[in-house]
Amino acid sequence: MATIKRAPAGAAVLRGDITVAIRNAVMTELAEVGYGRLSIEAVARRAGVGKTAIYRRWSNKLEMVMEIISDVAERKVPLPDTGSFSGDLALLLMIVSTALRHRMASQIIPDLMAEAARNPQISETLQRALRTHQQAVGEKLIGQAVARGELPDGTDPDVAVDMILGPLYWRLAVARQPIEDDYLEKFTIAVTAALKATG
Repeated sequence: MATIKRAPAGAAVLRGDITVAIRNAVMTELAEVGYGRLSIEAVARRAGVGKTAIYRRWSNKLEMVMEIISDVAERKVPLPDTGSFSGDLALLLMIVSTALRHRMASQIIPDLMAEAARNPQISETLQRALRTHQQAVGEKLIGQAVARGELPDGTDPDVAVDMILGPLYWRLAVARQPIEDDYLEKFTIAVTAALKATG
């Protein structure tokens, strides 16, 4: 006779709407005050929950922030396949530049990068997320360009992705310079030419 598995009741159930409210509150607090000044009390207040709701899910601030940031950072970005490398590159640059200019991301990313220099757990979490993203971009974007014959055989995907994303990250997240209307178009042409010439 098959046994029917009953859902846990009471305190064992973690309501999804409360978890979403807490996650949103964490992101907003990170954007407004940064990791150093973020507190469990402030997150609970903003989410409209008691501190116990947070401690049921995470044992401390670091664990809470790292799980939420990891979840956001490791989400798969839809990688383009427009039929040409220049088209793929232009679309990717548009997606990444839009993300980096987002009001919350533009505050959270530099703050967490600064914290990573002081906290090895934050550093490891961010590095893992960035490596995952870089490998995915390299395998898809560069791999399909080589397969089409648009880039030379042996083009190093890691170097290529560094060339593509590094300058954009520097301009938007570090130097915090705006980009003109034709900047991404010029950047696409320059990167495409450089990779075709050097692989």
